[in-house]
Amino acid sequence: MPDGVGRPLLKVNNVYVSFGALQALLGVSLEIYPGEIFAIIGPNGAGKTTLINVISGVYHPSPGEVFFEGKERTFMPPHHVAALGIARTFQNVALFKGMTTLDNLMVGRHLQMRSGLFASGVYWGWGQKEEIAHRKVVEDVIDFLEIEAIRKAPAGMLPYGLQKRVELGRALAAEPKLLLLDEPMAGMNLEEKEDIARFILDANEERGTTICLIEHDMGVVMDISDRILVLDYGRKIAEGAPEEIRSNPEVIKAYLGAHGKK
Repeated sequence: MPDGVGRPLLKVNNVYVSFGALQALLGVSLEIYPGEIFAIIGPNGAGKTTLINVISGVYHPSPGEVFFEGKERTFMPPHHVAALGIARTFQNVALFKGMTTLDNLMVGRHLQMRSGLFASGVYWGWGQKEEIAHRKVVEDVIDFLEIEAIRKAPAGMLPYGLQKRVELGRALAAEPKLLLLDEPMAGMNLEEKEDIARFILDANEERGTTICLIEHDMGVVMDISDRILVLDYGRKIAEGAPEEIRSNPEVIKAYLGAHGKK
């Protein structure tokens, strides 16, 4: 969706974050609109993951504000943020390595489970009906990501690229309104990157998931993003459509280099 059309799903307003003397974010603002793919790029140490951590409630800005669906949630803890409909993946794979692919994805349904411990223990009760419904959602995600063959495999035994795909699946299983992807293609080969890019586009177009991602592969970012925000040393230096970012002199100087000259 073009910038400024309708009410933003997420609004970050003039956010500052510091760690002692280190200023990680310096007055960063952004708006993400329903149905778009929004990318955050910048050199190493620019503050990208810090910004994702602010959105997901891991860090709290001082000063600054974060709004989701029009309501302020600046100081909500991460589990409350997740309950609002914000899911994320991490730079480093954070799966339960001893659990199967299926069980890892079921963890993504945890916040949607309403039955208590007693109900869950009654075989023919509400707990069983609820588990069947959640299992169907997870099976749909497994089909969507084409990981049927590894559904019973322990996550820790999978190749790295498939572990990243399972982590994406766990986030999608939560049926988020906003999906935060922190370097979803890091460490992947070309074929694996193409697969993940396809799944990101399909999640956005077919499942209606609004996506915010950090990614270093500029080819992928330019191909799949609707809008891009560029950070450098904790400051926002540019924001706009891929063609605007590609030709922005300040961005080229700070980050893109030869990529911006193509």
